[in-house]
Amino acid sequence: MSKSVSKSKSYLNQVHYIRIPVRDSDQSVKWYTEILGLELLTITEESYAVLKMNEGPMLLVLVPTEDDTYAHFSVKDESAFSIGFTSPLLKEFHQYLIENDVKVDEITEDHGHYYFHFYDPSGNKLQVHW
Repeated sequence: MSKSVSKSKSYLNQVHYIRIPVRDSDQSVKWYTEILGLELLTITEESYAVLKMNEGPMLLVLVPTEDDTYAHFSVKDESAFSIGFTSPLLKEFHQYLIENDVKVDEITEDHGHYYFHFYDPSGNKLQVHW
């Protein structure tokens, strides 16, 4: 039996930011700005680093924690990413990350869609595709 879903008015406009846990704020800010090229906008009183990518409205907030936690989750006991980036220069970006000692997985093709996973210094699993 299927349920009928009616579309209601959304009061939401866009996703403003995503928060991810990091173990070492200074190291993470350096990595996200120097390796990924994000712009550091501010560091809050709570030591949250607020970063912006290009001209888009989305912000990435690095939240310092000593807890053993990540911005990814598990599906059927396999790690699944929660943040996906796009890059028209996927192969070049993959090589760039390798050259900068970033943990990266191999590029995968799925029906003409190419992607790979990589990890920040705190172990957060990220994806980039094109």
